[in-house]
Amino acid sequence: MSDWLITNADIVNEGRRFSADLRVRGDRIEAIAPSLDAKPNERVFDARGRLLIPGLIDDHVHFREPGYTAKADIASESRAAAAGGVTSFIDMPNTSPPTLTHALLEEKYAIAARSSAINHAFYFGASNGNLEAIRALDPRTVPGVKVFLCESTGNLCVSDPATLDGVFRDSPVLVAVHCEDDRIVHANLDREKAAHGDAIPMALHPHIRSRQACFVSTKWAVDTARRHGTRLHVLHVSTADELALFEAGPIAGKRITAETCVHFLRYTDADYATLGGKIKCNPSIKAASDRDALMRALADTRLDILATDHAPHLLEEKAQPYTRCPSGIPLIQFALQSALEHVFDGKLTLERLVEVTAHAPATLFAIRDRGFLREGHFADLTLVDLDTPQTVKRDDVLSKCGWSPFEGDTFRASIAATWVNGHLAWNQGQLDDSRCGQRLEFDR
Repeated sequence: MSDWLITNADIVNEGRRFSADLRVRGDRIEAIAPSLDAKPNERVFDARGRLLIPGLIDDHVHFREPGYTAKADIASESRAAAAGGVTSFIDMPNTSPPTLTHALLEEKYAIAARSSAINHAFYFGASNGNLEAIRALDPRTVPGVKVFLCESTGNLCVSDPATLDGVFRDSPVLVAVHCEDDRIVHANLDREKAAHGDAIPMALHPHIRSRQACFVSTKWAVDTARRHGTRLHVLHVSTADELALFEAGPIAGKRITAETCVHFLRYTDADYATLGGKIKCNPSIKAASDRDALMRALADTRLDILATDHAPHLLEEKAQPYTRCPSGIPLIQFALQSALEHVFDGKLTLERLVEVTAHAPATLFAIRDRGFLREGHFADLTLVDLDTPQTVKRDDVLSKCGWSPFEGDTFRASIAATWVNGHLAWNQGQLDDSRCGQRLEFDR
């Protein structure tokens, strides 16, 4: 039975907050109204006192499958996502093998079809040698092309100028870029190796993966996109400097958009002293002034999307010295709770939080019938309890890597329930993964 009547909900959707009931019939929302009567064979879920929002769409995750499944896989990370109120994800191509051919892309979709607890899509990767494959992409089946402008996990850095120009000129889908200047990063790393050998302090990470490396690369990407008219999405913006390259306004009217991530809004370079390699990521977490500027830019529409860049590694890997410590943080299960802290602190409205985590990703990628609470849309729903705190414990972590940088932190809200296509996948700390999510479709 998959029909629900969710009653007494405090709904936040499309810039409004209002009380209503919501009916789910099968995998779709059938009705939203102030008062709905229960029908036979319909399960009633009383949401009184809790917040009902569209399920989050995380446009930036690394679920590590295929190739790195000791750290994570689509099954484990999608379940962590459901526990965190995330109902759809878009996964990156730096797996092993990397997602550089149409056949490899479909293999990832096949894995997700049988194992993902939530809805899914996968970026196509760019390399120095697959421009023709990018030109042949079908915009209705692929969310975007991911371009790495600097080495990171998987080493997919695209270095050939002609290829880069061709991708920006010819891609039939959105181009999503990891912007750090590879030459600047390597020069910084070489300098610190000469000074410290194998004992580079973790606190130097934001000096190696520097703000200059971010700004130079992002400016190049924005300038190139403007020259070619590229639909460009700049991933994980980490500095105040880069914000001058973007414009405020509704996402629907932009050709160039940008995201930031939950960890850039929570941590600063001072946190390397206590968390060390656990918060080593690319681009790096930087100064408190950057964190504060990113927060303001997300609130005032200069930044368009809030994502996770969820990227698990094993704890023993993260404990290694700087040059062997991999970059990436597991974040997805507690990302919404972390973001809600900014609402409690008055830095972000609930309406804007829903916009940047659900509406904006759905609009950016033209995802069919998701990201909004609308009659006829898929019933991807997240129920938030603003009055029940949660202190994160290691035993709570569902990511396969088995740890979280949030351990010991107390969040003022908790995730009460998550519906994926009308299926109650998460309810009061219990996971029901008896149904798989669906492949995302794109109206292009």
